Amino acid sequence: MFSVIQTGTIAAVGVAFSKFAAYIFPSLGPDNLLIDFGITNPDHPLLSIGLPGISAAQLVSLVMVILLTYINTKGVEGGKKIQTVFTITKLLSLFGLIIFGLILAASPEIWNANWANAWDAKRLMPETGEWAPVVGIAVAPLFASALVGSIFSSDAWNNVTFIAGEIKKPEKNIGLSLFLGTLIVSIIFIATNLMYLSVLSLDEIATAPDGRVSLAAALKIFGGAGAAVIAVMIMISTFGCNNGLILSGARVYYTMAKDKLFFKEAGRLNKHNVPAFALWTQGIWTCLLCLSGTYNQLLTYVVFVVVIFYALTLLGIFRLRKKRPDLPRPYKAFGYPLLPIIYCVMAFLICGALFLFQPKQTWPGALIVLLGIPLYYFVVRRKR
Repeated sequence: MFSVIQTGTIAAVGVAFSKFAAYIFPSLGPDNLLIDFGITNPDHPLLSIGLPGISAAQLVSLVMVILLTYINTKGVEGGKKIQTVFTITKLLSLFGLIIFGLILAASPEIWNANWANAWDAKRLMPETGEWAPVVGIAVAPLFASALVGSIFSSDAWNNVTFIAGEIKKPEKNIGLSLFLGTLIVSIIFIATNLMYLSVLSLDEIATAPDGRVSLAAALKIFGGAGAAVIAVMIMISTFGCNNGLILSGARVYYTMAKDKLFFKEAGRLNKHNVPAFALWTQGIWTCLLCLSGTYNQLLTYVVFVVVIFYALTLLGIFRLRKKRPDLPRPYKAFGYPLLPIIYCVMAFLICGALFLFQPKQTWPGALIVLLGIPLYYFVVRRKR
């Protein structure tokens, strides 16, 4: 949770924030290198050290993480207000993009062309700019890679459970929050993608500059000024998203520390009644991850590990049903046992494909998780 899932998600969202900030202020883009750690010597290439530098975009991500961490150390009220205001702004901007896109820019020709042979697997070849068919087992890595973005966009749906101790009537409101939050997000995301498919061709979606499909759609709908407004709205969205991730993540480490499974200091509250040490520790590691890779690399780093742990959590349901049949169960596992089984099978297939075909983005997370096993038993032994 600390080393990969929560901090990696915060880092990825921070990098996304900087991507859209760079649309408004091009000087904040990833190509503007502020600090270069490399040593280059054209006469002696072997003396060139390929260490990455710090770009303006990475600096923006760091400032965002540090600022939100600081705000949350001053009490839960500030974080709560930011979360409410920014979430409402995010929803209004998305609904506006969907409605105006379908009314002003939807094209039956584009829609029909996008859905022609929709179930044929194909990929865009960057060398030629043409679409090539994909058959057989070659579909697996592309399918798994394509799912990374959609899985990540739906992740953090469960973060409300991290602050269960601070929620009124948790036995009622946690389940309601999970259901309504997931339902609303699913409706919005599906509607947004349907709007994209009615406004942009597959080529325009696949080749959107820096992966900013929403801005490509906004340019068609509103023109340049409208696209700038949408970029600002997405910056607001990612800012509010990271505030929620930072606020809720620290509560996990606080609870772990109370169970003697994390640094003791993380289990203490400051004068504002928040776990400041947990917040700053989370922030420092997140900043390092912000410097470690691109947006897509961070997505794969997070999704590979988070899907494994979602599957392990569901397997825990089967174990508890057998080992603790009399345990009080205020929440029900919908569709048990069929849906959990289907989910676990799909999850391990996706993770297997990612590990085989995108090893550079997956093995660091896997290594950190495996290192956690001996560390866990060392902590448990000390605790006993």
